[in-house]
Amino acid sequence: MAKTYSAEQARAETLEYFGGDELATSVFLNKYALQDKDGNYLETNPSMMHKRIAGELARIEAKYPNPMNRHEIYGLLKDFKYIVPQGSPMSGIGNEAKIQSLSNCFVVEAPHDSYAGILKTDQELAQIAKRRGGIGFDISTIRPRGLSTANAAKTTDGIEVFMERFSNTCREVAQGGRRGALMLTISVHHPQVMDFIKIKRDLKKVTGANISVRVTDEFMDAVKLGQRYQQRWPVDSVDPEIVNTDVYAMEVWNALTEGAHASAEPGILFWDTAKRMTPADIYEHEGFGSVSTNPCGEIILSPYDSCRLMLVNLTSFVDNPWTPEAKFDFGKFGSIAGKAQRLMDDMIDLEIEQVDKILAKIEADPEPDEVKYYERNLWKKIKDVALKGRRTGLGITGLGDALAMLNIQYGSDKSIETVEEIYRWLAINSYETSIKLAKERGAFPIFNYNLEENHPFLDRVIGQADEHIKQMYKEYGRRNIANTTTAPAGSVSCLTQTTSGIEPAFMLYYKRRKKVQGDEEVMFIDDVGDKWTEFNVYHHKFGEWINKTDPWWKMQDDPEDLKLAIEASPYAGATANEIDWRAKVKLQAAAQKWICHAISNTTNLPADIDVETVKDIYMMGWETGCKGVTVYRDGSRSGVLISADDKPKDAYTRDDMPFN
Repeated sequence: MAKTYSAEQARAETLEYFGGDELATSVFLNKYALQDKDGNYLETNPSMMHKRIAGELARIEAKYPNPMNRHEIYGLLKDFKYIVPQGSPMSGIGNEAKIQSLSNCFVVEAPHDSYAGILKTDQELAQIAKRRGGIGFDISTIRPRGLSTANAAKTTDGIEVFMERFSNTCREVAQGGRRGALMLTISVHHPQVMDFIKIKRDLKKVTGANISVRVTDEFMDAVKLGQRYQQRWPVDSVDPEIVNTDVYAMEVWNALTEGAHASAEPGILFWDTAKRMTPADIYEHEGFGSVSTNPCGEIILSPYDSCRLMLVNLTSFVDNPWTPEAKFDFGKFGSIAGKAQRLMDDMIDLEIEQVDKILAKIEADPEPDEVKYYERNLWKKIKDVALKGRRTGLGITGLGDALAMLNIQYGSDKSIETVEEIYRWLAINSYETSIKLAKERGAFPIFNYNLEENHPFLDRVIGQADEHIKQMYKEYGRRNIANTTTAPAGSVSCLTQTTSGIEPAFMLYYKRRKKVQGDEEVMFIDDVGDKWTEFNVYHHKFGEWINKTDPWWKMQDDPEDLKLAIEASPYAGATANEIDWRAKVKLQAAAQKWICHAISNTTNLPADIDVETVKDIYMMGWETGCKGVTVYRDGSRSGVLISADDKPKDAYTRDDMPFN
């Protein structure tokens, strides 16, 4: 029988581990520390978690040639220093008390255009959410309002009623202190795209989902030229039932940008760019054509595919931080990135084991087979696709802090150059490792070199490799169908005590909101009635800079002294609400050149910004090769990060949305 610990002991040890950081302690204990079915703690600090994860990864490594041992893996995970499994893998790997998936992100096929098809999708959403997964799917397949149906209704109500259905299902499935996360997407060519765009102007509608519009190059060209474009249904049909060519693209473009300006949604997905530059789409005829994204938009997926996330902490590769001699150790970073890709491949094997446990539980459940049919079918499909593609989601976190530690201002030309170089090293080492793993372990089963020749993304990345690697790729293939991403890393950044993902520092002193757990004090109730508590947060690396330069700053209570310290620091002019939007888009585009999935990134804007600027941001994102763009204008909706004086500030990320 496993040893258990009291909540008081777990809190005391974790608080000591994080140096008195209440927020990090709360996040770890509520989201990631193992508990038994009665709520007793099985782990009292992150070191125990890291040993658990290292043991399981080492067990998988032992199945293959040249295995990494448990001690080496633990050294990579320890103290969140180098490699950080994100979210579901941290809570699920080696967790015998709970049957859950290790995948962070799922996409299922678009609903079939019938009540039975819509209910099937609704059930798949619930089944994935109850296993802790976030989910996305496209609703372009649902017929627009007013078309005839073969049931008692005679005509369809269109997309809105079903958007609410899916949203409500996501909200009702509990995930132990987390809300489910859902992305609904639609093609810009769907006849009801304007209704989709405007539905969340009412902040009480579709509260359980993010929404994004898949725009095409055809549409964007029509916007630039001031032309009409075609709306049609079915949107992908060569002979659509509905064709409307009287709509000016600019009308839809105006609605899109006005919605983003008003309420941070919808996001925009540049779908032709995404499909053209995502290597998994090479295998569209084998079922790997991208159809939607996960809730935060960083993983573009095919039907029933899923992805696990892992981060490399960039702050651990800065030598001599905060000094004129500071430099980034690219060699060490490349080596660790390669090891992280190897561990990501191991996590697929662990996920298959978890899916088998889910299937075994379904078989053992007392319900009749007709009740279990869709749940069983769902997980069989997920398992099959995971084995065929072996998709991974390797990314980074701590970028904002790493730049500051290098004395580089986030948003400067130097920062954009540095970001591109970091991402180039990530891509090269991830893909070289995947090629070496193909030789050791075998390629993903549907790999076909002839199909991959001349793919623009693969040519860019593998073209950087030496001739030996290129020949190995041609002979043995790749282990993973697609490798890299950049997730928002909101909760995980609390544990690494760094900036999150690709984002800059939010503010250097602020309050953060967290959904209330148990008897925690309720300090804020959001637009949809959910309760939150608040934590004062002093940005860790800013404090580290102060200690390195002049600890006197920390002893002062005068806000003017704190202001002077901020102005003297490498963070000056480079927090989320200060960065010029053009620089933010350029930085995202520089990273996207080397990322095969997408990037969760928010361009934060002041409250008085106009709609025309939002249009410019979206257009620049498309023109520079981004796969999607999200903006947030200060005050357009309530988030989980607020200023220390309780006044909303203009910084926001998709990971901070109340339902994530």
